[in-house]
Amino acid sequence: MKKATREYLAKVAKDMALVPFHGTVDGLASNLAPIVRSFPTWSLREAEGLWCAAFVYYCCAEAGFGIPYRPDECRTCHLAGCLGWEEFALGDPRIEYHKGAKAFTPEAGDIVIYDRVFENREHDHMGIILEKRAHTILAAEGNVGNRSGVIERPIDEHIRAYIRIPDGYQYKAE
Repeated sequence: MKKATREYLAKVAKDMALVPFHGTVDGLASNLAPIVRSFPTWSLREAEGLWCAAFVYYCCAEAGFGIPYRPDECRTCHLAGCLGWEEFALGDPRIEYHKGAKAFTPEAGDIVIYDRVFENREHDHMGIILEKRAHTILAAEGNVGNRSGVIERPIDEHIRAYIRIPDGYQYKAE
């Protein structure tokens, strides 16, 4: 049975990051089909090089969190986009949203959104925190060089926000 806790999400995210998932790299065909399948209007070709947020969504679903791929709070895009995650978190009062890297101590299973990690733009990457260290975080991420992995990143100005989904979260009661 899926537990829908942040602790379990961190375990699932680490396991999924170490699969590893990948797009078309080093002569290997993409193995992103299970992730892309969650987004019915998306294709493997469209996901190529753009799947970090979809990886986070996939991990959340695998951990038992009941979240539709496009919740009502997402005005701009679905949860295969980092901006969609921010809109979702800001629009649902049950979800904690903490702007910036200061004044909040992230825990395993929290989601992190980054600015200007790969491109000079906001909301360009995200992952799931596995561990908070003194000056860094360890995160499970998709789409780092078109692969998933466990990455250590500094706690600095590149952190746009942390999102904390409450344990047992289900989008809407059935």
